[in-house]
Amino acid sequence: MRSTIPRYLLALISLLVFAGTVDAKTREHHLSKRVITIGADYNYPPYEFADENGEPTGYTVDITHAIAEVMGFDVEITLTDWRHAYEGLKTGQFDVLQGIAFSEERAKSILFSSPHSIANQSIFARKGAPEIETIGELAGKEVIVQNASIMHEYLKKAVPDAVPIPAATHAEALRLLASGKHDFALTANLPSLYLSKELGLHNIHPVGRPVSGQRLGYGALPKNEEIIALFSEGLAILKNTGKQQEIYDKWLGALNEPKVQWKKWGQYALYTILVLIVILGAVTTWSALLRKEVEKRSRQLKEQQEQLIQADKMTSLGVLVSGVAHEINNPTGLLLLNLPILKDAWHDILPLLDDIYAQDPSFSVAGLPYPRLKQELPFLLEEMQQSSERIRNIVNDLKDFARAQPDEIVHEVDLNELIKAAIRLVEKSIQKSTDQFSIHLDQRSPKIMANPQRIEQVIINLVINACDALQGSENSEKQLAISSNLSLDQKSVYLTVRDTGNGISSENLPRLTDPFFTTKRELGGTGLGLSVSAGIIKAHKGRLTFESELEKGTTVTAILPAIEHASDPLEREQELA
Repeated sequence: MRSTIPRYLLALISLLVFAGTVDAKTREHHLSKRVITIGADYNYPPYEFADENGEPTGYTVDITHAIAEVMGFDVEITLTDWRHAYEGLKTGQFDVLQGIAFSEERAKSILFSSPHSIANQSIFARKGAPEIETIGELAGKEVIVQNASIMHEYLKKAVPDAVPIPAATHAEALRLLASGKHDFALTANLPSLYLSKELGLHNIHPVGRPVSGQRLGYGALPKNEEIIALFSEGLAILKNTGKQQEIYDKWLGALNEPKVQWKKWGQYALYTILVLIVILGAVTTWSALLRKEVEKRSRQLKEQQEQLIQADKMTSLGVLVSGVAHEINNPTGLLLLNLPILKDAWHDILPLLDDIYAQDPSFSVAGLPYPRLKQELPFLLEEMQQSSERIRNIVNDLKDFARAQPDEIVHEVDLNELIKAAIRLVEKSIQKSTDQFSIHLDQRSPKIMANPQRIEQVIINLVINACDALQGSENSEKQLAISSNLSLDQKSVYLTVRDTGNGISSENLPRLTDPFFTTKRELGGTGLGLSVSAGIIKAHKGRLTFESELEKGTTVTAILPAIEHASDPLEREQELA
């Protein structure tokens, strides 16, 4: 009997050791921002050109900088003539050309992004020249084109009998034509009109548009396929957020607006009457059209907001799970199933161990004296039980947080419970950031009408931001405090997250909720967290406030309407009595 009991104990202790927890090491990746070299035409207004200081400016330049900001990299734009820019791409001097036109021939050796604009091409001639209906009418004519441009390639292929006259820039091509040299110029319509006005070339004008519009985008060699993917993704983000339209309106909107030219002053009265008739007819339908446009815009804004919320939610979820696999439920369930059996086995075998110890006071198990083992093993089993249940709760909280629900699903929730659930999810981040963490929850259990997942998402965003601020701070006392409070009139609930991190400058405070604004771009910040959080709080008829001072910390307060007046426990007892 005595030989059987130790073997059983050894097997039991081995199982306990195998079931212990294992610490996992976290690897931190510090990614420095990459620099992408861009080639551009120095005289292709308003798309790209050099300003009075010689710096790159224009529509495509602004688009490039906006994409770089959204996607988290830097760009170095070099202005040169188009031929050298095109050759620089092929030789590897530049990673990308930002205003290259697509063609099937070019696509054989160059990868193209989605287009950011369409450039129409026109045939320009001196005034008095006949209109050009087809490109074939240029046969036998001297046609000025920008050297190595898409029209240079097109003219050689479409009209081999034409005589191309290469020019370094559009400006040079138009000057040659205006000075009486050669017959025509085949150039981009908008830059040519822009330069003609700027250079005062009043004796030339477009006489035909027989060439379809060319798609302008970003181009790179096949080895830089991932760079083209970055630019295509960035263009999609700019389009969805309205940033591309904003840049387009800045550079191209005014130029594309039709200009009314009066041929005769005597026709003013007739035109005025026609305009009045049009206005009177439009008044009857204006209200309906405006309502449809407002509804359309509202749907678009809501879709964009939902996309931003989901993108931010997935970013937060990626930080939270931090390597936790879906299969964690299986070993956790096994622990929860087996630990009670081990506890019962321990209790059953305890009288036998007491008998052995009574006969042999030097009796030990796994190198531990029996009295110590008898005292500590129940606590070890209980701690393992509690830890397993805690793992199960965290996994369930993650599942609830990741499960998509419409914003319209709202019900009465206890803010304190949402705070506790959020803290369970970010507890690891809190432990890494500070050892001075405190939580103060109003004992009256403030209730709000809300979508619990959305409010929990806000709490997680605020806590993660506070942890980042603490990790980047040189303050010796790194403190983090979370609290909930019911206002004196019991009509509002206050959720406060306070840290003693590096703080925020006064000039950046008003921009904290702007989409894509972040001071952590080099660390992978997207600038969406606070913007999305502010939108969620606003949708719940609340507001988000910020107080911060550099090197002293930040306090963020979410104020939400309470749905009922919580009463004091003593008052409740009196009411029940």
